[in-house]
Amino acid sequence: MTGRPAFPAAFLSALLAVQPAASQAPPQATLVIAVAGDPDSPVPTLWRNSQGNRELSDLLFLRLADLGPTLSTIDEASFVPRLARRWTRSDPVTLTFELDPRARWQDGVPVTARDAVFALDRARDPALSPQTGTLLRRIRSVSAEGDRRVVVRFTEPYPEQLYDATYHAPPLPAHLLEGIPPESLAASAFVGRPVGNGPYALARRSPGPVIELTANPGFFLGRPGIDRILLLGAKDPEARANLLLSGEVDAIDNIYSLPNWSRLERLPSYLYYPVPGPTLIYATFNQRDPADTARPHPIFTDPGVRRALVLALDREELVRGVYGPLARVPDGPLSSLLARSVDAPPVIRPDSVGARRLLAARGWSDHDGDGVLDKDGRPLAFRLLVPGIVAARVALASRMQEAWRRLGVRVDLDVVEGAVFIERRNAGRFDMDMYGVSQDPSPSGLRQSWSCSGFGGSNVMHYCDATVDSLLQLAAGSDRARAPQLYRAAMRRIAEDVPAVFLAALVFGTPVHRRFTNVVVRPESNWSLVWQWALRPGQAIDRDRQ
Repeated sequence: MTGRPAFPAAFLSALLAVQPAASQAPPQATLVIAVAGDPDSPVPTLWRNSQGNRELSDLLFLRLADLGPTLSTIDEASFVPRLARRWTRSDPVTLTFELDPRARWQDGVPVTARDAVFALDRARDPALSPQTGTLLRRIRSVSAEGDRRVVVRFTEPYPEQLYDATYHAPPLPAHLLEGIPPESLAASAFVGRPVGNGPYALARRSPGPVIELTANPGFFLGRPGIDRILLLGAKDPEARANLLLSGEVDAIDNIYSLPNWSRLERLPSYLYYPVPGPTLIYATFNQRDPADTARPHPIFTDPGVRRALVLALDREELVRGVYGPLARVPDGPLSSLLARSVDAPPVIRPDSVGARRLLAARGWSDHDGDGVLDKDGRPLAFRLLVPGIVAARVALASRMQEAWRRLGVRVDLDVVEGAVFIERRNAGRFDMDMYGVSQDPSPSGLRQSWSCSGFGGSNVMHYCDATVDSLLQLAAGSDRARAPQLYRAAMRRIAEDVPAVFLAALVFGTPVHRRFTNVVVRPESNWSLVWQWALRPGQAIDRDRQ
């Protein structure tokens, strides 16, 4: 083990000690997972674009149905029943769900149609959740027929109706939340101790931070094979690496997000699962002048300049050195997860000679001999906004800065705190920014960042192309046969236009201790199927955790 322990040994021993309810209580099987943050809003509609919140929520709350093993958002036959045991169609714009009568909230109250209607109505309200409201804009109405039937009506036929009705807004306990104003939910006691209907309940939060989940003994789909889950929050990547090296944790989502990851690749106590991740890393070219967003950017409105800057980078070398050997370089806004359903365009290969030639053809030369290209008295210089809290993006930005310096481009790094990064990015006060997004499994979500309207406010770089807009709109409403072709055409158009430097589509290297079996790590939510895991036969219940 390198470095100092992430947690004092006595502290960990106290955390891992089972708290028996009685002298005859059996020992518990515990799974310890190191996570990067402290999920503070693990309640559906309050995920706030946080993957950590979503992953914790998926252990506490079930959806009406889950995506199947293929993660297809348009193949309705592949969806897996959860709170709903079946669904039917009465016409092309109406879905009816029949709830499983065994489903219960963890306070013993039955899950009813009223709960599903309550959650979907809140999620569809753009005043409460602009992003989710936009995603669910084609749901016309949601109603209950008795306690067990939920009827969802859509404005039009389209292939992702089932996905929209189930994925974005899992049911919430209406009997507990109807009296809380929607704008007050985030500050309510319910968020600190949510009552779910899933395989686990939130038992306690401790300093560290540590979140303890305990198996829901009344879980209607079967008692979980793992009795207890501890989520150890460690923002420092080195601390998470040390937890794995010392064997103090059973799982981490991705070793390639940790420093010196090569020392973590072959630890004998762990099996490694390659997982196509939802994370896409890219550097956006702002199409507007950060000093006055009503004006075009003085440099980046020229697609030739944008392409030259991409040609100057050996992205394979840059990305593999920072994000590990499994990461791939995309040439469109496609994470590894999303690339399973949309064909990616061909990658632009590095060509520094071609980059120089292209810039010269656009009038950029070193006229004054200072080492920086210029045109009409303006140097080819800009600032790159980087969140300092993300070490991998800082490292990547530094390497890009050096490659562009060799081309004759001056780039200054603005390395700022996370909150400052978000504030400046949302306000459009940047030339370029190093961004990372966790994408939904559906390509329909691409409209949030790459359409002219932005569909939810994510298009902060003001990218707008009428052809891309048209293709994405057509694809979102097309059938299973035609939609992939339209999305492919949209991605090719975006790649040709180069609105960003698409850097890394992450593939996670997820280690899980060998004592667990039946392990499935989900790309869209790593730990959502932990309740189906079990201890391998002959393994100790908890090693030294009894």
